[in-house]
Amino acid sequence: MSKMRNCAAVPNATFAISRAALAVAAIAALAACGGRDRPTTDLQSAQINAIGVNAYLWRAALETVSFAPLLQADSAGGVIVTDWYANPSNPNERVKMTIAILDQDLRADALRVAAVRQIAQGNGWVDAPVQAATVQKLEDIILTKARDLRRKAVQG
Repeated sequence: MSKMRNCAAVPNATFAISRAALAVAAIAALAACGGRDRPTTDLQSAQINAIGVNAYLWRAALETVSFAPLLQADSAGGVIVTDWYANPSNPNERVKMTIAILDQDLRADALRVAAVRQIAQGNGWVDAPVQAATVQKLEDIILTKARDLRRKAVQG
């Protein structure tokens, strides 16, 4: 009977030693994580910020429409509205833009641009159509700038 006890004790001892070795390995692995060099990603900086939308899209949109005076810029809601802007070389035409940033991710469908165009007629202004290509071009410019800003942030 004593031989049976010894056989039963050996697996329990082996199990205890294995468990202790596993605990030591886990603690060593956690200690290795305590270094100062931590991987960084720009994704976190774009999503964790003081504004409610993607920071790269927001900044790119503001830079893109900086030629026009701003009526409203709501970073929490992601809306930028310009006042009427008339190109000095064509004062008989003016435009007003609204840019909406809809998400915290840097994606093409997270951006909406709308524009209104007016032409001087008599003593007032009359609405005129805006070409879809114009709005698409503004969206492309904003997205390209946002991607460039993100690239610079990742590299620097």
